[in-house]
Amino acid sequence: MAALGRASSSAPVLAAAAAVLLSLCLAALSEEQEQLENLRFVRHAQDAPLVSSYNYIVIGGGTAGCPLAATLSEHSRVLLLERGGLPYANMSSEQHFTDALADTSPASPAQRFISEDGVVNARARVLGGGSCLNAGFYTRASNEYVRAAGWDARLVNSSYRWVERSLVFRPDVPPWQAALRDALLEVGVTPDNGFTFDHVTGTKIGGTIFDNSGQRHTAADFLRHARPRGLTVLLYATVSRILFKSQDGVPYPVAYGVVFSDPLGVQHRVYLRDGDKNEVIVSAGTLGSPQLLMLSGVGPQAHLEAHGIEVIVDQPMVGQGVADNPMNSVFIPSPVPVELSLVQVVGITRSGSFIEGVSGSEFGMPVSDGALRWARSFGMLSPQTGQLGTLPPKQRTPEALQRAAEAMMRLDRRAFRGGFILEKILGPVSSGHVELRTTDPRANPSVTFNYFREAEDLERCVHGIETIERVIQSRAFSNFTYANASVESIFTDSANFPVNLLPRHVNDSRSPEQYCMDTVMTIWHYHGGCHVGAVVDDDYRVFGVQGLRVIDSSTFKYSPGTNPQATVMMLGRYMGVKIQSERWKK
Repeated sequence: MAALGRASSSAPVLAAAAAVLLSLCLAALSEEQEQLENLRFVRHAQDAPLVSSYNYIVIGGGTAGCPLAATLSEHSRVLLLERGGLPYANMSSEQHFTDALADTSPASPAQRFISEDGVVNARARVLGGGSCLNAGFYTRASNEYVRAAGWDARLVNSSYRWVERSLVFRPDVPPWQAALRDALLEVGVTPDNGFTFDHVTGTKIGGTIFDNSGQRHTAADFLRHARPRGLTVLLYATVSRILFKSQDGVPYPVAYGVVFSDPLGVQHRVYLRDGDKNEVIVSAGTLGSPQLLMLSGVGPQAHLEAHGIEVIVDQPMVGQGVADNPMNSVFIPSPVPVELSLVQVVGITRSGSFIEGVSGSEFGMPVSDGALRWARSFGMLSPQTGQLGTLPPKQRTPEALQRAAEAMMRLDRRAFRGGFILEKILGPVSSGHVELRTTDPRANPSVTFNYFREAEDLERCVHGIETIERVIQSRAFSNFTYANASVESIFTDSANFPVNLLPRHVNDSRSPEQYCMDTVMTIWHYHGGCHVGAVVDDDYRVFGVQGLRVIDSSTFKYSPGTNPQATVMMLGRYMGVKIQSERWKK
């Protein structure tokens, strides 16, 4: 594809439709999540004692923290500290999710941020973490990834199976997704690997955390397997720092507790019980884990001193190597109605790009509980979420968002009928860093991803875009494209939509390279900042201190598989089993 050509006459309608990917995580509250409210060990931080002690303190009740805490509780006393609340509590999931990405409340389950690259992003703030907010696709890491990580393959497989028994399902594949699968095979993304969790070259159907009734299951479900007397979960608990002390005979500072605040601003202290095998474990995610290490005095000395933080360990690699897999998508209007579907099919190409798709029943949102009428909306990418706006966040007032939503309601319904085909690249090679903006633990740090800084990433994106072009032109996908719509006009319409805060290139012809750079978005697969070998050792212990580990996606140099949640969950279980085993060794 040498160039992407002129806009079609339908651009006003189609450009409005080309929001971008991952439309509707319309996730119904599962029975398991409702039951969490009745678990005795789940409490509000305000109800916690001012001083307490445990064998393990796990910071972050997300995709890694929940399976980790549940596993450790089998034989120890564990405290799990989560800065957010229960998933989708007391609200329909659709409305809660839209409000979440709009970040209108301190209690919202997602905290929106904009990277220094100008890409709008979101950070989970809810028990269950990103598994409460994502598209639900489940696929394992490749065997090569497992070997490169130095993991025990047998324990990895048993940990994956533990996860899969708890919350993974086989999706029903609707016609739009089936057409995408057949089109990928037609254009050469072969072989057909059928339904599998494995990461192998070709086209496959993966697992999902949505059950057959459409209900979302999350990492919070793992807590139902915890030993009730072994686990305490505190919600709305914001950890401000890890406590360190000097200890006779120990050459490094020793972590011995944490300080957290409840929503009223009351500070609580939690200490590790006596015993050299008790630990603080940080599972606060790619942004939260390096941020908390730095707030606690473990990080680049000059940066910490600039913020007035006492340096415990000068660790220059904390916050470095943070990467986000760039995602680009195109909206394909459909001449026929399209069923709602999130990611179910993936094409794993030999060129290092992954092709997925989402479709929608006119990308609607139910206008009231139980109603069969649908408002015209792009779900989590509608104006209400702030994902599509190019205004600075402070200018995204409720009135401005309402005007944008009303404008969408006046559009022809055809603007919302179709689906997004998206591509994400392997790796990526390009990376950036996380830095503190402030010493307030509730604030997001500054994040720079440096999308496409390395030529290899851009080359992979171009291959992905060219694969999508062939898919759109394929015979297998022809029922879901207008016969008179050119590929060039479809891409140009998508390119004209403001999906990020980057400067727009005003021209009527774009190369695939320009399309990749102009329409870059996140697929929420960011990782790094506490790399194995740089910040933590092979057992995830933090270098330069004792009694402290980091176990989450911040330890990854590259994103595992096409979608990382399976491996992050697996890692929580995997390390929980290993830590338990170490504890009982003489």
